[in-house]
Amino acid sequence: MYLLFPGRHHLLTQFQFDYLSDVIRKNSNSSDQVEAVLFAVTSANHSNTRRNPLPFYIRALAIEDFGQKLGVPCFVYGIDDVGDLKNFANYTIKQIRHESEGMFDLTPENTRVVCSTPVLEMYEQGGFQILPAELTDRTTWTHLTDLPWDVVEKIANDTAWEKREDIQRLTHPSSFQIWSKYRLGAKVQMLFRDHMISADGDITTTRDYNTYVRQMDEIAMLKYQDTAPYIQPGRIGDIGCAVGSWIKLACADERFRESDFYGIEVARHLFDLCLQRKHNGEFQNPFVFFSQRNAITGLVFEKGSMNTIHTSSLTHEIESYGSHADLLTFIQNRYEELAPGGVWINRDVVGPSNKDQLVLMKLCEDDGRNTDYDASFHSREELAAYLKVLSTRARFMRFAVDFRKHEGYQLHYEVIESEGQSFVRLSLKDACEFMSRKDYVDNWQSEMHETFCFWDFQQWKEHLQSVGFRVSDNSNAYTNPWIVKNRLEGKVELFTESHEKLNYPVTNMLIEAVRV
Repeated sequence: MYLLFPGRHHLLTQFQFDYLSDVIRKNSNSSDQVEAVLFAVTSANHSNTRRNPLPFYIRALAIEDFGQKLGVPCFVYGIDDVGDLKNFANYTIKQIRHESEGMFDLTPENTRVVCSTPVLEMYEQGGFQILPAELTDRTTWTHLTDLPWDVVEKIANDTAWEKREDIQRLTHPSSFQIWSKYRLGAKVQMLFRDHMISADGDITTTRDYNTYVRQMDEIAMLKYQDTAPYIQPGRIGDIGCAVGSWIKLACADERFRESDFYGIEVARHLFDLCLQRKHNGEFQNPFVFFSQRNAITGLVFEKGSMNTIHTSSLTHEIESYGSHADLLTFIQNRYEELAPGGVWINRDVVGPSNKDQLVLMKLCEDDGRNTDYDASFHSREELAAYLKVLSTRARFMRFAVDFRKHEGYQLHYEVIESEGQSFVRLSLKDACEFMSRKDYVDNWQSEMHETFCFWDFQQWKEHLQSVGFRVSDNSNAYTNPWIVKNRLEGKVELFTESHEKLNYPVTNMLIEAVRV
C-alpha cells in the first residue's frame, strides 16, 4: 500500500518520523506492506507569508532527507493552493496522478492517509482510511504532542530557538538542519512580527485586485513620465511595484540599458503577476529581479547600494494600515539603502497645507439617490452596485459613517442651511479625504481604511530633511487636473465660511529626496 501524507510541511517532527517508521515496520511482512510514502506539499505556490513562510523547494529539501531514513521510497509532489475547494482531497489525488504521469493512482483500496487535522474528513468522504498520527480525540481535536506548526510558532517567538531543548527534541534532524543552514528562524520571526500584512501575505483582504491592477496599468505611463527625469542609472529599485508596470517602462528607456532593476512587492497576488510577466518576456532588460518582501520591517536592499528608489501610492498605505512609527521607519530605511547622491522618488497623495481650516462643502444631490445611504451588504459587489447609484451628497453621508471606523476615527461635520442652500461644514482635511475617495466604489471597504491627508507637503519636506535627505527643488505638490475635471467639477464645491469660493486643494505630490 501507499501512505499519502498531505500537509504544508514547513517543519517535520521527530514524532512524524517515529510514527511513519512504526507503520512501515508493522506492515513489513503483510499484504499491506508500505511500498512508498507520498508527501503532498500543499500551498506549494505560496511562500514568504506567516501562513506559508517557506518556499516549496526548501520544504522539499527537508522531506527528501527525512524520507531517505524511512527505508522505503518517498516522493514529493507540490499541490498549489486553489482557494476554498470542498473537494480539495480529490484535487490532490488527481494532481499527484498527473504529476507522477500515472505512476500513482491513489484509491481507498491501495492508500492510507496520514492526517491529524480536520482535512482528514475530506479524505474520509472519499472512502480513504485515516492514520491519525498525533490526533487522540476528534471531538476536541486534541493531540498527544505538539504539531509541526506549534513548533514553527515556538521558533517564531524565540531568537534563541536553536538552543532550546524542547525544539531540538520535537524537530526531526532533517528540518532542524535546513532551518539552521538557511537561517529560516530569522525569516519566520520577521514575518510573524509584521502587523501590517495578513497571514496570507496581503495588506488588505477587501481589495478587488482585478480592478486594482487595471487601474495601476492604466496610469503607469503617467507615473513614469512624471518620474523619469529624476531616475539615476545603476541599481534601480521599485518598492511596492504592483505588477511591474513602472519597471517595464523603465526597461524600455535607452538611458537605463545598463541598469539593474529590483521590484519589491509584498502582496502575494501582485508578486505572482510580476513573476508571470517576467516569464512572458515582457521586460526588455533581462536584469530584472522581483522579491516578495516588506520594506517596513527592515531593509530590502543592502545599505548604501541603490542609485534610485521609486515608490508610488505606497507611503499613505503604510500610515493607513500600519502606524505613524512604521512610516518613520520606512523613511529611515530608504535613506540607509541609498548610495551617497542616490535619489528616492516618492509619488503619492498629499494633504492641503491648511488642513484644519473649516470649510463649507456643497454637494450635488441630482446625480443619484439621496435616501437609504446606510444599508448593509454581505458582498463587495453588492456594496459597489449600491454606492454607484447614490448621489454625491448621499455618498458623503455613507463616507462619514465608514471612514476609518475600524481605526476609531470620528469625522465631525454638520449640515447647515445658508443663503437658501445646503452645505456640509467640516475641516478641509476631511473634505479632501472624501473628495479623493468618493469614486472608489469597487474597493470602498479597503479605501475606508486609508488616510491621504495625514501630512501636507511642508510636513513631508521637514520629516525627510530631519533624516538627512535634501529635498530637490523639482519636488512639488499639485492639483491633478484629471481629478478636477472628471471627479470634482459639478459634484463638489468648496467655500470659506464667509461663502468665498475656494480653488480645489492639492491632491498629489512628487518628491525627489537626495541622500547627501
